[in-house]
Amino acid sequence: MIVAAGLCTPEDAKVLAGRTDPQIINDSMALTIQCVATVSNIGRRLHVRNLKVKKLRSQVTILQRLLKESKKKVGEVKEENKRLKALVDSYADDLVIQSTEQSKTTDKLQKQYEKLLAEVKELTSRSIPK
Repeated sequence: MIVAAGLCTPEDAKVLAGRTDPQIINDSMALTIQCVATVSNIGRRLHVRNLKVKKLRSQVTILQRLLKESKKKVGEVKEENKRLKALVDSYADDLVIQSTEQSKTTDKLQKQYEKLLAEVKELTSRSIPK
């Protein structure tokens, strides 16, 4: 017997015409029970899937919060890095200035040393009266 979308073939009509009311009722009950079981099974599957979706949504919410916190932390670290870079650059500039000043001072001291050394040599080369 083939019944699809409410259509009944001539052969189906002959089979159905030969059935008794109790047989038709039993067939109808069996089909109804199968239909209820199928709908119930689909309902359970949907319920399980809905629980999975809820769990995934909560995980997504947690991950979104963690991502937001991480982005905030990255921003804070970038700002701290900028501040530290400015500080290092400032120290580097100060060190260059100090190094330049020390080089100038060293050059002056070297010249003074050479001048004094020349004076000492000149004085020692003169004969000392006895």
